[in-house]
Amino acid sequence: MKLSVVIRSKDEAERLRLTRMSLARQSAPAEVVVVNDGSSDSTRAVIDEARSFLSLTAVHHETPRGRSGAANAGAQAASGDVLVFLDGDTLADPEFVRRHLVAQTERADLIGRGEAFNLRCTRFLQDPEAGTPRPCEAFRIERLSPEERGRLRVTRSQILYDFEAISRRAETGIYPGAGPRRLQELELDALRRHSNCSVLWAAACGSNQSVRRDAFLDVGGFDEAITNNEHRELALRLCRAGLRMTPVDGARVYHMTHRSGWRDPLKEVEWEAVFYAAHPLLAVKLLAVFWASLSPDSPLPDEARILSLPALEAAALGTNGVDYDAARARLGLPSLG
Repeated sequence: MKLSVVIRSKDEAERLRLTRMSLARQSAPAEVVVVNDGSSDSTRAVIDEARSFLSLTAVHHETPRGRSGAANAGAQAASGDVLVFLDGDTLADPEFVRRHLVAQTERADLIGRGEAFNLRCTRFLQDPEAGTPRPCEAFRIERLSPEERGRLRVTRSQILYDFEAISRRAETGIYPGAGPRRLQELELDALRRHSNCSVLWAAACGSNQSVRRDAFLDVGGFDEAITNNEHRELALRLCRAGLRMTPVDGARVYHMTHRSGWRDPLKEVEWEAVFYAAHPLLAVKLLAVFWASLSPDSPLPDEARILSLPALEAAALGTNGVDYDAARARLGLPSLG
């Protein structure tokens, strides 16, 4: 069985250089498909450099197509039986490919969800290997000692010869913070302990998820009208087609963060209308309540909080007497309708 890693990348050449090196370090071989989604930096050169040490296919978009469009283009160009989606600012653990391959070999109906970690301090750096600060962070970095600056860096040498040093500094969750950490813990707990939960599609991961290529193509790939949570919408369609969300323990990725915060689905809410129009399920509109419930300073009253995926499943039945219109109003969101 052959696996293809599909990488979406736009204007993150310095991080992509390290991502490609982590794929050269894998314990099992894989085809690497890199989609350059309209980058204006040196991404094309970084891709070309990797041809000497990776089995690599490149797709170049002159005009960006977005995360979903880039992923779909990569899937079309891939030749593997299995697809794994990865972002161009994310390192793959040396066992990443092998773990997904083993899981997909054991079960053909698998949507494989791996584990995600973040390298918090990389958000201050334009180039994590050189230690070059982002322009807005130059003053902060210049105040550090040479030893402190050195600890922020992520180098090709570490990736190739001391990946454990990277693993030791990582924190649970694709982004820093208590909310992302708790969300991943709850998602993986549901996948491991509640395999019959009907909303496990909500545990999908945008940057560490594997699926058979034929299944992906059969359901039409990612919905290109959705610019956030596209991985959860895809997982819902795959689950409806008979696939099952399953954890792939040990398939780990490490996000080299490069911004403060993240694309908050509670603030960038355009995704919800498109998602709900395709899948008019109460659970879709309660996702926002679930995520907001995990914040340490959540504005929601205790009785309205949803603190697990099984609790999301129960809330979506609409029989617990909680006024979720009022809960969404507290979050600045429109009513359930």
